[in-house]
Amino acid sequence: MTGAPGAPPTDGGDGAERRGLGGYAGRKGQLPTWPRVAMVVALFLFMLFIVKACQNDQVRLTQDDAIALAEEQVDFEPENTQIRLLRQGLDRRPVWVVSLSIPKGEEGPNPDFFKRLALVRIDANKGTVESVEEQETPVPPKRTDAGQAQP
Repeated sequence: MTGAPGAPPTDGGDGAERRGLGGYAGRKGQLPTWPRVAMVVALFLFMLFIVKACQNDQVRLTQDDAIALAEEQVDFEPENTQIRLLRQGLDRRPVWVVSLSIPKGEEGPNPDFFKRLALVRIDANKGTVESVEEQETPVPPKRTDAGQAQP
């Protein structure tokens, strides 16, 4: 290594031997390291998780379709219909909750009773019926001779 100070070395190279980088061909020909491969795989799996989570949050079943599906699940013609979109569970998936009823009206001791009442839960993404719960017809209280109600 001879030469003037500040002049490039004359060892036939670019000084890589002196810095301990002998045979380094640059980044172009190198294979990726395992941590980099693991990072790419982890990023890919994370993106799949995000896509699946976003897909489960979509409401694909319309309100009218949910009501029609709920009415198919009961064996009476409802007079009143109420519907709510709720997000239930840890994954917060959307569920239509449809209440179908026939009010008892002014008949009987309590006007709040229903002749028929059903609660239908429908997955708003898939359109599948999750549950159907029907209220049992309440038994009116018996009257005694004194006119008081007994349980």
